[in-house]
Amino acid sequence: MTDTLIAIISIFVGIIGANVYGTIKKKYTMGFTANTIAGIFGSIFFIKIFGKLGFDPISIMESGGVNVVLFAINMAVSLLGGAIGLIAVKIIRNRLEKKP
Repeated sequence: MTDTLIAIISIFVGIIGANVYGTIKKKYTMGFTANTIAGIFGSIFFIKIFGKLGFDPISIMESGGVNVVLFAINMAVSLLGGAIGLIAVKIIRNRLEKKP
């Protein structure tokens, strides 16, 4: 597995996180396309910020093989990032739609 493949899998897991959370909590859903976009950005944002702690794709492949523990942490953060990205986008959208 390469660093690029791990990054793509992370983004895909973020998409899944946003869409599953949107399905579970109807209050936060914005439709499949908007949920997907929020999941992409949420996943990337969380991996870029928290990946500095040592579970970014480069650190996962540093030993020449896949570090399964770091890979699992990366996937969990991507899943959480997608869901939190959806929540953040929905909150911003609601605030922008309020008229004074």
